[in-house]
Amino acid sequence: MSDEVVLLDTFVSVFGMRVRIALAEKGIQYEYKEEDLMNKSHLLLQMNPIHKKIPVLIHNGKPICESLIIVEYIDEVWKDKSPPLMPSDPYKRAHARFWADYIGKKIYDGGKKIWTTKVEDQEAANKEFIECLKVLEEELGDKPYFDGESFGFVDLALIPYYSWFPAYEKFGKFSIEPECPKFVAWAKRCMQKENVSKYLSDPDKIYDFVVMLRQRMGIA
Repeated sequence: MSDEVVLLDTFVSVFGMRVRIALAEKGIQYEYKEEDLMNKSHLLLQMNPIHKKIPVLIHNGKPICESLIIVEYIDEVWKDKSPPLMPSDPYKRAHARFWADYIGKKIYDGGKKIWTTKVEDQEAANKEFIECLKVLEEELGDKPYFDGESFGFVDLALIPYYSWFPAYEKFGKFSIEPECPKFVAWAKRCMQKENVSKYLSDPDKIYDFVVMLRQRMGIA
C-alpha cells in the first residue's frame, strides 16, 4: 500500500516552502491543496484545530503540524531516501535545531517589522533585520552550507525567506546584499539547487500579497 500524502499550504508561506523543499529533496509524491487563509477550509480546521494554520502535512489520514516538526517527520519516516535532512550526530542535530529556532524567532519577526513599521521607525527595523542576518553570516563562516558541505536542515529552514527579500527591500527602501554579501552568496548557492528554486514562491507575487496585506492593515 502506497503512502497517501497531502499538503495544506499557501504559496507565499515561508513555512510551507520549507515542507515543499523537504518533500522534493526526499522525492515524495504528494497532493498539494492551496488554502485561502481568509476563508480556511473545513479540512484545515479539522486537521489543525489548535492553531488553524498552514502548513499541515496529512500522511495516511494523520495530520502533522508546524513546519520544522513536519520536516523532521519527513526525514524520519523516509529515512531510507537520500539525502538526510538532519545531521546524524546528536550534538549537531541539537545545534541545527537551535539555529532553526533562531531563524523562526528573529528572521520572521524582523522581516514582518520591515513592511509593517511606521516611516519614522523604518531605519531601526532595517538595522535590526540586518543585525540578525550578520549573526547568521557569522555562524555560516566560510562553509558552503550551515552544516558544512551539504544542504541541510538549517539551510532549508532559512532559504524560503530569500524569496521575501525583494519585498523587504522595496518597503524598507534599503539593500541587503551590500550589508550581508556572504549571506546573499549562500542564498544564491542554495538557489542553484532545483529542489530549492522550483519550490520558492515568485517574489513578485509575494510583493503583491504584501501590498494587499498592507492595505488591509491600513498602512499607506
